[in-house]
Amino acid sequence: MGNSLLEQLKKAGLVDDQTAKQAQQEKRKQAKTQKGKKVPGADAARQQLQQQAHAEKAARDRELERQRALVAEKKAVAAQIRQLVAAHRVAVPDGEIPFNFTDGTKVRRLFVTEALRNDLSRGRLAIVRVDQRYELVAAAVVEKIAQRDPGCVVLCNTAQQPTNEPDDPYAAFQVPDDLMW
Repeated sequence: MGNSLLEQLKKAGLVDDQTAKQAQQEKRKQAKTQKGKKVPGADAARQQLQQQAHAEKAARDRELERQRALVAEKKAVAAQIRQLVAAHRVAVPDGEIPFNFTDGTKVRRLFVTEALRNDLSRGRLAIVRVDQRYELVAAAVVEKIAQRDPGCVVLCNTAQQPTNEPDDPYAAFQVPDDLMW
């Protein structure tokens, strides 16, 4: 009784080996097709949920990538500003004259020399904030820094040209020395 029906049919001579293999293949194919068949409505709903989940994941991934790109861009801009300031920094020797300027709502003080104070007030030099420090740079460099991040520029006076009007009635008069400060 341990013999299967197929083996019994082979012994009886009713089935040969080739026909037995063909029957087994047919049986496997039917089992596979039965296994793959599902309820049609559930399959469409599941597929729709999968598509919706995939679309939400893609939207989240795009948003995360956009945020990463913004952070990387900010880091790159900050590095460019640091490089510009390092290359064009004006050395500030130990000055005796305090130069007051505002940074937001706070008044800050920087000790400079007379020449640097004149350059700052005339707009030849400017003050920028980099990494919580204040640096003096040339006015031409400040334009490049302001293009990248205007928040770094703390003080940039406009260069004033002396006004020599042709019809100035007091242009010919000299100021006496005792009136100079």
